[in-house]
Amino acid sequence: MAEFGSGGGTGGGGLPSSPGPVQGKVAFKAGDGEGGGGGGGGGGGGSGRSRFDSAGSRVSNGDCALAGAGEEPGSAPPASPESSGKEKGFSTSQQREGKPGIPRRSSIIKDGTKQKRERKKTVSFSSMPTEKKISSASDCINAMVEGSELKKIRSNSRVYHRYFLLDADMQSLRWEPSKKDSEKAKIDIKSIKEVRTGKNTDIFRSNGIYDQISEDCAFSIIYGENYESLDLVANSADIANIWVTGLRYLISYGKHTLDMIESTQDNMRTSWLSQMFSESDVDNLGHIPLCNAVQFIKDLNPGLKINKIELKFKELHRSKEKTGTEVTKEEFIEVFHELCTRPEIYFLLVQFSSNKEFLDTKDLMMFLEAEQGMALVTEEISLEIIQKYEPAKEGQEKGFLSIDGFTNYLTSPDCHIFDPEHKKVCQDMKQPLSHYFINSSHNTYLIEDQFRGPSDITGYIRALKMGCRSVELDVWDGPDNEPVIYTGHTMTSQIVFRSVIDIINKYAFFASEYPLILCLENHCSIKQQKVMVQHMKKILGDKLHTQSPNIEESYLPSPESLKGKILIKAKKLSSNCSGLEGDVTDEDEGAEMSQRVGKEGVEHQNSMTGKRFQLCKELSELVSICKSVQFKEFQVSFQLQKYWEVCSFNEVLASKYANENPGDFVNYNKRFLARVFPSPMRIDSSNMNPQDFWKCGCQIVAMNFQTPGLMMDLNIGWFRQNGNCGYVLRPAIMREEVSFFSANTKDTVPGVSPQLLHIKIISGQNFPKPKGSGAKGDVVDPYVYVEIHGIPADCAEQRTKTMHQNGDNPIFDESFEFQINLPELAMVRFVVLDDDYIGDEFIGQYTIPFECLQTGYRHVPLQSLTGEILAHASLFVHVAITNRRGGGKPHKRGLSVRKGKKSREYASMRTLWIKTIDEVFKNALQPIRDATDLRENMQEHKLQTCQRSPAPTWYKNPKFITVLRIFPSWNFSGYLESHCISNTGNFLQV
Repeated sequence: MAEFGSGGGTGGGGLPSSPGPVQGKVAFKAGDGEGGGGGGGGGGGGSGRSRFDSAGSRVSNGDCALAGAGEEPGSAPPASPESSGKEKGFSTSQQREGKPGIPRRSSIIKDGTKQKRERKKTVSFSSMPTEKKISSASDCINAMVEGSELKKIRSNSRVYHRYFLLDADMQSLRWEPSKKDSEKAKIDIKSIKEVRTGKNTDIFRSNGIYDQISEDCAFSIIYGENYESLDLVANSADIANIWVTGLRYLISYGKHTLDMIESTQDNMRTSWLSQMFSESDVDNLGHIPLCNAVQFIKDLNPGLKINKIELKFKELHRSKEKTGTEVTKEEFIEVFHELCTRPEIYFLLVQFSSNKEFLDTKDLMMFLEAEQGMALVTEEISLEIIQKYEPAKEGQEKGFLSIDGFTNYLTSPDCHIFDPEHKKVCQDMKQPLSHYFINSSHNTYLIEDQFRGPSDITGYIRALKMGCRSVELDVWDGPDNEPVIYTGHTMTSQIVFRSVIDIINKYAFFASEYPLILCLENHCSIKQQKVMVQHMKKILGDKLHTQSPNIEESYLPSPESLKGKILIKAKKLSSNCSGLEGDVTDEDEGAEMSQRVGKEGVEHQNSMTGKRFQLCKELSELVSICKSVQFKEFQVSFQLQKYWEVCSFNEVLASKYANENPGDFVNYNKRFLARVFPSPMRIDSSNMNPQDFWKCGCQIVAMNFQTPGLMMDLNIGWFRQNGNCGYVLRPAIMREEVSFFSANTKDTVPGVSPQLLHIKIISGQNFPKPKGSGAKGDVVDPYVYVEIHGIPADCAEQRTKTMHQNGDNPIFDESFEFQINLPELAMVRFVVLDDDYIGDEFIGQYTIPFECLQTGYRHVPLQSLTGEILAHASLFVHVAITNRRGGGKPHKRGLSVRKGKKSREYASMRTLWIKTIDEVFKNALQPIRDATDLRENMQEHKLQTCQRSPAPTWYKNPKFITVLRIFPSWNFSGYLESHCISNTGNFLQV
């Protein structure tokens, strides 16, 4: 919850506005005087300071303090609750990514499996002493009357610390100390013309410390007949929000502001709560039992803890010196206001509500279009949302969305970060099988490690229910002439082959109707091979795909044409074998493991042994388009390998090819299926990073589904797209014959427009304590990592500051920016960790493909280490995506179509209330809009222009000529010449 008052910390809510340039990459920490006493202690650290993580990396906490503030002598603010312990000087901390020699924190540490590490301990001194929460405009006004320390920005990089407060009569704004007369060191509220957020005045823009000022902490007061500006920077975005919100209400309603607030929002919200209370007070006693009141609020806000609600009621009773356990209506409403109002959502609401405590249909339309990226929004759509989420009957009837209804909407599935269009199959499924990534499992029968762990059919059930489309069966001779499945040469337990086939038949198409591949590692005698064939034919029947491949074709069939079919990947006898059996090369992963377990971690590159075994013709005939063959080298495969032949690569060998022959590996996978399985040295069943092989186009990257952690998070998150059907269409650059792509590119990808991803971590909700933590109590000190996984050029990570002792509603309010060079192969991972941990720091995570992100204000549901949804735990974020040249988010790949949700953004005019000037600029609005269209069209044309072509016709457009007259500095002729476009003479004549 937000807190009013002052101080240098970042505790409390921040204005969740659309992120502009990246925030939080550079941290500005308090100087030597920072600490609990504000004097000399160099050991004290504020909650907003830079700090080092356990790897020694500088971590940006992104506070709102300024560097090098040029404060005049004697300009320190007076002693106050808000200013106690504040520093008098600031120094710039080093950029985290710019510090040479300090390694970045490895992502693998945060997979929750590496727990035995040096314990991190941090010390924090709260900078916001008051516990009052901001949940309404009246709270903002009260906070302004109490006052806050703000930094006044002047020209020439001058910064003055002043204590600002609102007069009790709400008629003027004052500050102190000041060399001016006390009657001059004030601004009359009625003289204020506008309150601007951000750094949007000439003084801010011309200031030498512009880049050191947080956009969310800056605001300007425009006042007087000459439109002078008072440019201010708050110590946190929360405090800036309080002043902006309160001042805007005062400008609109003057001294009647509080009366207006009480007569609108409070009436609607209070009447709703009063009605709910009356329904619970069946005997009309005017009070209800404490336990009923607690459960009532718990039902309205399930994420709240029972003990927290009880404590709040008891604190209220103690403050009133009240005994007993009965709760009155007024007390119930007060506690509800305190616990159930999220300040970051309240500040967002008032941004769009035109200084009201609710959104009407037009306000909601503006929010849906401008922030959520919805197209063709009508008042009817807004009204439907209000009817669905507004709890107050009065709001439903009048078409008003209160703070409670707005919160319900933002936390609903409608505002989930995952694009619902990708919850169903949305990609072209008629491409060759080799053009898809396929969700694959390794040693599917194991439920623990692959050396001593038990085998169980539940491994197949779990994998198939998760959308896995390639499972492994390691088959050996068993007792009573019944083949069994286990990892050979190990101590793993055994399960009967027939029972596994029964389970596969039952669950094969439980989660997906697209083809299932059975990777059959056969070690059976001829006699038991025939038993295998009998079981598969009898149980699977027509589901088995046994049709011979068409030698006239060049590519595998599509998933669409193989719906409901089961493919057997195994060894196959050569076509000239005339007998009932023949010998083939063995592929024994288990033997390879047993040979290498004792070799001190040294692995050889060859993944195949020279052993051969007998294969019966009946089993061979079940193999159709997934014939297992041994890989030799790329040039041999390009010339001799058939499209229905599949090669398996040991993780080590695949990594070697990915590093030494990345281009050949990508081209190889355009036609042939490649299966990559984990190194035999992973006896603990740990997982390899699937991104290392997806970037090379490898379709079947087999994962140990029984082992949770970062790598499985990536696998599960990746295949969450396309309806979780187990097939994801690869990027076009990996499919087209004429394209060239190197998997190890560390720069932009030719032919692919880079995207800029802006992510703002606003707040968190209901973080549980790490399950494996040994620390006492339920308090956590959360912080958030945002990770980008993809090609090497895209891999990056950023972290927020730590919010101490707040897991219920920590406010982070930090923005990050990432350049995504290959969006179709990128994933975003949100990880929440506990900074004060013993044994386990992992709180939750969520991994999502870049293509599935929804822009705007979104909630991110958190998942546990094993993938379960954490009840009511989430992150509140803002997402914006633009291309590097400034345009909006482009359409997706042609074969994976979804409509662009972001409409083109146009410049708007600010009304100055000077009629002559407003009329002049009003006429320029349409030409500027046309200019934006022309510029965007030009950029799109630039991307598509690959060769000399006639000059475009738009240079003759009258609107274009008008634009040239308004903006003569726009160099369109340079654009034409730079693209080798002829006929520029005609353009220049215009």
